[in-house]
Order: sequence, then structure tokens, then C-alpha cells
Amino acid sequence: MGANGYRDYFKVLGVDRGADADTIKRSFRKLARQYHPDVNPGNQGAEAKFKEISEAYEVLSDPDKRRRYEQFGQYWNQAGGGSGMGGVDVDFGRYGNFDDFINDLLGRFGGPGGGAGFAGAPGGFGGFGSGFPGGFGAPGASAGRGVPLNLDAEASINLSFAEAFRGCERTLAVNDERVQVRIPAGVKPGSRLRLKGKGNLQPGTGRRGDLYLNLQVQDHPIWTLDGDQLKADLPLSLDELALGGEVRVATPDGEATVTVPPAMAVGRSLRLKGKGWPRAGGRGDLLLSLSLKQPASYSEQERELLEQLRAARSSDPRSTWLQDARL
Repeated sequence: MGANGYRDYFKVLGVDRGADADTIKRSFRKLARQYHPDVNPGNQGAEAKFKEISEAYEVLSDPDKRRRYEQFGQYWNQAGGGSGMGGVDVDFGRYGNFDDFINDLLGRFGGPGGGAGFAGAPGGFGGFGSGFPGGFGAPGASAGRGVPLNLDAEASINLSFAEAFRGCERTLAVNDERVQVRIPAGVKPGSRLRLKGKGNLQPGTGRRGDLYLNLQVQDHPIWTLDGDQLKADLPLSLDELALGGEVRVATPDGEATVTVPPAMAVGRSLRLKGKGWPRAGGRGDLLLSLSLKQPASYSEQERELLEQLRAARSSDPRSTWLQDARL
């Protein structure tokens, strides 16, 4: 401070007189962390310096106060009739951590709060976890220093079919905080998870909303989900459909053996109880819909046998159909 009581706030923050708002904010954050009393316990000089840079930021972050300061110098406060800070009196004990203090300070001084954005972070589970690019606003929040109507935030997470079936973990970066999220087994497309107290932060009050995660599940090339049932087509050869027998099939838990009854029609289903989608208290069922898988071509021996089958066939598969189709 000069002999006449004048503080050069630009010099206090270490910025040029033409510095923009972002530059001033970055410099304040850096110096505030350096001189914060928690980092310098018992250091009266550091605490005094901290209050000085806080006062400088209060003035330079407010466009009107900065204009009057640049125009009237040490008499800026009298020139506009504002009260100013006249020195910052900070009760550090009311803050849980340094980030709470910074968010409060930025909000009280007219700068944008630090709690309205969420940054994405890649997760550690096999290709998922792209996170949330950009930020999330609190819908319905009022402008200025009013109390937000809603501090909740929303985001979408894409899961593979296997991750939704088995459950997984995701690491997210939420307001500079790394949060471990457990996705339970059996979540369905459109499910929502609520992370309590991980939403947007209201500067100056410590109030924080919830974060809602909207879960999207990628399609699978074989399995489809219908309620708690898993469905898939089961390809069979002509002789397996006609004669039946035991066949090896795939399930989400691995291979299994099922018995196909003889003379089963295409489109009929085999039900495997308790092998479907996870749900509260157990699993749904697995439905395998029978389909005919024709080879690209038949061998000479297969063709001869098919010719014998045609010659020996005892019924016309279209006799009833031809009658019912008449108009």
C-alpha cells in the first residue's frame, strides 16, 4: 500500500492494467491458493496478503468498480457511492475446503461461480466412460445472486450390453472431484441413477444439487431385451428342425445343451428359465426362437437324400393354406 493509502490492485494480482476478466480470475485463483491460511498456518503475513488479493479481485472483477477504480484511483469508492470491501474480513472456519471458499468468493465478488460445470473423465472399464464433454447447467436457475430454483444436473452414459447385464464401475470428474459410480447389474435403457449431492454448486451457500445419470444401452448383435426376458434367434439345420435332438446353444453365462422337440415349426421358442436379464431377486427367462439356417449349397449326398425325402413325403404343406386363402 502506498503512503496515501492507494493500492495498485493490478500490481497486487500481478496483471497488466489491460488484463481481461479471465486473466484476472486465473491470477486470483493462483495467488489465493498460494497464500491461503490453510496452506500457511500461523503465517500472519500470508493471511494479510490473502486478504489484499481478495480485495483486489473484488474490485477488478466487478466492471463498474473497476471502471471507477481506473478513473478515480484511491477515491474510486467515494466516486460511485459504493460501499466496497474496505478490507476483506473472511471467516475461514465456515468452509469445508478450499474449493468451497473459492466458489463462495467468486460468487460474492460477481465472478462466475465454479460449481456449475462438469468435466468428463475417461472411465477404467473396457472402452466405456467417455464422460461428459462440456458442462451441465442447472435448469431454472435464476440470474445474479438469487437462490437457484434447481441445482440438479443431468448427463447421459452409454453402456455396452455386457456392462448393463453384469454391472460395472465408472469414474467421473464432477466439479473437479473424482467420483466412483457403481452401475448395478441389470440396468435397462432409459434407467436413471441419482448421485446425491454431486450436482451444481451454489456459490456462497454451499448448497449443492444432485446429479442424475441417464443410462443408455448399446444394441447387441444377438441378444435383445424384452422386459426381463432375453431373446435371440436359434439357427437350426433342416434335420434338427425335423428330427429334433440335443443341440449346443449360447447363453449369457456360457454354452449349454438344450433339447429340441421333433417337428418344431420355425418361429416357435424354447424357454430357459432363470437365464435371462438380472432383476431383483433373480433373473428373467431366456427365449430362443427357432429359425432355419440353410447352407450356401448342399453336397451331392445331401441333395440325393432331399430328393428321396421329396419323393417319400406324405403330406402337402400347402393344402390347408390353399383352401383358407380363397376369397
